[in-house]
Amino acid sequence: MVAKLTQGFWPKVARIILRNRILILLCVAAFTVFLSLQWKHMRFSNTEANILPDDHPATIQYNKFKSVFGEEGNAIVLGVRDSSLFTPSKFNRWNKLSKQLEAYPEIDYVISTDNLKVLLKDNEQQAFVMEPLIKETPKTKQEVDQITNHLFNELPFYDNIIYNSESGTIQTIAYLDKDIMNEPVRNEFILNDLTDLVKNFEEETNLDVRVSGMPYIRTWNAKSIVDEIGLFVGAALLITSIIFFFFFRSFRATFISMCVVIIGVMWALGILGLLQFEITILTALIPPLIIVIGIPNCIFLINKYQQEVKKHGNQALSLQRVISKIGNATLMTNITTASGFATFIILDSDLLKEFGIVASINILGIFILSLLIIPILYSFMPLPKTKHLKHLNKKWIDLFVNWMERMVRHHRIAVYITTVVVLILSIIGIYQIEITGSRIEDLPKNTHYFKDIQFFEEEFDGIMPMEIVVDTKQKNGASKPANLKRMDRLGEVIEEIPELSKPVSLVNLVKYSKQAFYNGIPKYYQLPTSQENTFIMDVARKSENDGDLLESFVDSTGQTARVTTFMRDVKIDRMEEIEGDIQQAIIKIFPSDRFNVFMTGKALLFLKGTKYLVKNLMISLALAIGLISLFMAYLFRSFRMIIISLVPNLLPLVITAGLMGYLGVPIKPSTILVFSIAFGISVDDTIHFLAKYRQELATHNWHIKRSVYAALRETGVSMFYTSIVLFFGFSVFIISSFGGTKALGGLVSATLLFAMLANLILLPSLLLSLERNIANKEVLKKPQIDILPKEEVGIKDK
Repeated sequence: MVAKLTQGFWPKVARIILRNRILILLCVAAFTVFLSLQWKHMRFSNTEANILPDDHPATIQYNKFKSVFGEEGNAIVLGVRDSSLFTPSKFNRWNKLSKQLEAYPEIDYVISTDNLKVLLKDNEQQAFVMEPLIKETPKTKQEVDQITNHLFNELPFYDNIIYNSESGTIQTIAYLDKDIMNEPVRNEFILNDLTDLVKNFEEETNLDVRVSGMPYIRTWNAKSIVDEIGLFVGAALLITSIIFFFFFRSFRATFISMCVVIIGVMWALGILGLLQFEITILTALIPPLIIVIGIPNCIFLINKYQQEVKKHGNQALSLQRVISKIGNATLMTNITTASGFATFIILDSDLLKEFGIVASINILGIFILSLLIIPILYSFMPLPKTKHLKHLNKKWIDLFVNWMERMVRHHRIAVYITTVVVLILSIIGIYQIEITGSRIEDLPKNTHYFKDIQFFEEEFDGIMPMEIVVDTKQKNGASKPANLKRMDRLGEVIEEIPELSKPVSLVNLVKYSKQAFYNGIPKYYQLPTSQENTFIMDVARKSENDGDLLESFVDSTGQTARVTTFMRDVKIDRMEEIEGDIQQAIIKIFPSDRFNVFMTGKALLFLKGTKYLVKNLMISLALAIGLISLFMAYLFRSFRMIIISLVPNLLPLVITAGLMGYLGVPIKPSTILVFSIAFGISVDDTIHFLAKYRQELATHNWHIKRSVYAALRETGVSMFYTSIVLFFGFSVFIISSFGGTKALGGLVSATLLFAMLANLILLPSLLLSLERNIANKEVLKKPQIDILPKEEVGIKDK
């Protein structure tokens, strides 16, 4: 019943399209203008990718931390490692830079040598007071040396916060206003105001200023993503147009195809704006993806039109047949491709969900554009000339098709042996894959901000914050000597881990208080004894200026304290080891019945988020395979055919996974995406081949061999054309400066190449070898949907 309906549906669609050409073009133009007006709503990704769902324990703990201590990733750091900084003119200019920073409304406050406070004991008042490190602007080198010696040698509290005592590096920390952290104004400040400030300073002093911090990295990273969209679109258009022209040798066909995909790109950007989705590392890939996926549609439709013209020379009939005969097959293949992307929609990750929604919508959109624009534009043009049809008789294409047929006809045993050997080697390779990755691994390596990240990792042991929250379950419990000693023991464990920076907590402030109590002598920078603690706390209670310092380390009740450390860029497996070591120390030092202690921070969220994402992408891949299998079952109504059709599509995924193991490419979010995308695209060739095969069975009175060879010759060229376009189209992403995008492009290209060979050689071989088991007329003669009409329909090679 469904098959009969589809037989009558597409001729009607053809008549509607060709009878309403002007109206349809006007509608397409109007809709394109409407979507182009939505471009203004496209925006930077101001927030970090929300990978973990809101109800995930790690997210809940992080939000709990932020509710007590506020945003912890709002610091921008500026550092200089140059001994010439410690001359009066340059040192004073450095201090002026911090004043200029603090004057901006986007900056909450700044910590630098300019406003650094020294904790002192007022013997008369018996209280602690805060005095500035620099009381007067230094005018001589001796005065600067006096200040820096005091800082480096007598103020260990600021070690690894403001200075590195070993290298002499100085840094300024500017804290952004928390209200603008996820607003566009943050990007404007960092890209314009901050950049200009630093540039002016460098020009005046001839010093190299390094800048980093999570807001800074996120802003420049987002800018790099947006900048690459134009690069990808231009490269994809160039390479696909060159390949298209090489195949068709027709400026007209190339121009029409480029018009289709350019409008498709305009729609993609418009839908991003219409849905008000942010431009992320994934959504930035959609415009070039539309070009790469849209060109095969153009190849199928234009190839069919030229074949029909060559056959009978009737333009109206040719255009009608293009729509009625190829429309259904193209729709089915676009649905399977869209399904591969649509599986991301069910995941809890907003990053993947938005990518899946926009990609799947636009894949169907490019199909509609191809089906409407190509026949309509050709209807206004003269018939193709003989030279435009020469590509249908290329000798090298005949050689390729003959080679495929020869392999399938005479070398099936060799095909199976090769397949088994490759499969075994791939499985061995899979066992060598690691689920790993790091926070900055995929960032552009040649950018200034990546080099600055490495600088701060070397000087201050990382920029990715990790927090340990200690709830003592009693008011003012954090400042009790016993609890301070526990936090100090935990700090010692953290200091022993080379990938972590020295921890900063209430312990440091109490040690500093003891040093101040003993007139600033550095050797007293240690926790007070119980007896000393009584005196020091008495002095602290009389002090008025240490409240601001306490706010950074404990909550308002004095019950909950934080221990802050920073992590270097390490692989996820090492990050897990570090988490395990600290967790063991927490269990040992803080009894769970008396303390509630948990770890959080950006570093830990990245670890949890990556593992969560990889797990969900595995589910997405399984869902894509299941969904497309159901679709194939609906089309072919044969369990055997489903199994046979899945083999040549799953094998390339296994081969690619094996290659990843041998090449040392880890499983991470950017590489696991490959499998769902490649599977959704590669199964298109299988649908084309099996649909033609089933049609040939009816034509050749259920003679398996004749039907396989006829289907192979009929569909082989078009599959080769589209696979080459897809291979080079996805290869465009290799030019990306982002490691993840580069890996995505290379791996998808390789997988699609393997899939083409599997569908052209392994699939026909399986059909011939298993002919007795699959030649079931009752199963194959009544499909749910006729992908190809009963008349001659395929895309011929000659």
